[in-house]
Formats: sequence, structure tokens, C-alpha cells
Amino acid sequence: MTIKSDKWIRRMAAQHGMIEPFEPDQVKQVGGRQVVSYGTSSYGYDIRCSDEFKLFTNINTTIVDPKNFDSNSFVDFRGEVCIIPPNSFALARTVEYFRIPRNVLTICLGKSTYARCGIIVNVTPFEPEWEGYVTLEFSNTTPLPAKIYANEGVAQVIFFEAAADDVCETSYRDRGGKYQGQKGVTLPRI
Repeated sequence: MTIKSDKWIRRMAAQHGMIEPFEPDQVKQVGGRQVVSYGTSSYGYDIRCSDEFKLFTNINTTIVDPKNFDSNSFVDFRGEVCIIPPNSFALARTVEYFRIPRNVLTICLGKSTYARCGIIVNVTPFEPEWEGYVTLEFSNTTPLPAKIYANEGVAQVIFFEAAADDVCETSYRDRGGKYQGQKGVTLPRI
């Protein structure tokens, strides 16, 4: 596998709709105001968080169970800034819709701007032939409320391409992955 550069990312986005909407450059200002950067970087793509959030709440005093997840554990919120309570977390989704080629795997890492504030962004790999909006998890590890900015950068996707003779036998689409084509903030499925 080889890591892919900005030229490859631009080509794949233009020719194959790999990322939509796609920003070919690194955006650091919008309308004269500074933003957490997003768009194409040297060897990756900085994704944005939409304005759609699910904030974790304990008002129902339920147990968090990935096999039997209670959707009442979250409160829906829509806005340009989401405030995550201390030692809590929120789910969101990306602005971008991804279509990952069969010979590509990605890993996603949180941006240092958030990490330096104690906000951890967790995203699982995008597997070959997975497509959809990415569900993002923000953990506020601090004892203070934390802000997440919608429509600004939150994490970087790094793309790895397999050699032509080493493409996977079974892709995410082939095995009917449970998160294929997800549209909004998607809760755990089993």
C-alpha cells in the first residue's frame, strides 16, 4: 500500500466523485474570518463537521450497550457551534459524502487544533467500497465545556492505495456492510 498525495486526491475527486462536496485547496478563511482548516492537504483531506449533532445525555440513566443501544441516550441538536459537556461526547456527521474505491483504505485522525484542547475526534477506517457520510465521535476529555465548530475542519483522512495485484477479494459493499450509504448521524448497529 502507498500513501496518496494531494494530486491523487484531486484526480480521484474530479474523476470518480470520491469526495463531495470537494475542496481542492486548503481553506483557512471564510468570509474574512479564520476557520479550522479544511480541504486538500499535502497527503490527505481535512474533513468538516456538519451542523447536525447528537449530544450524549444521562437523563434516562440507561446503560450504554453497543449491542442494544438506546437512542434516548442522545439529544438532537442543530447549530453552527455545539457545546459538549465536560467529560462527555457527541456524535456528528461530515459535510462530505465519500465513495471509497475498491483498492483504497483510509485512516482518519483528529486535527491537532482540537486535540490540543482535550477534544478527541474518533473515526474508524473507511473500508474499500464503503460510501456515505462519516459519523464522527467527539470526546470532551476536559472538566470544562468544549466547542465544536460546524462547517470547519475536524479531522484528516489519509488514503492508502493497494498495488494493482493486491486489491482486496471482498470489499465492504460485497459483504453488505451495515453502515453502507449512511446519510445522517448513525447510531451503533449490530
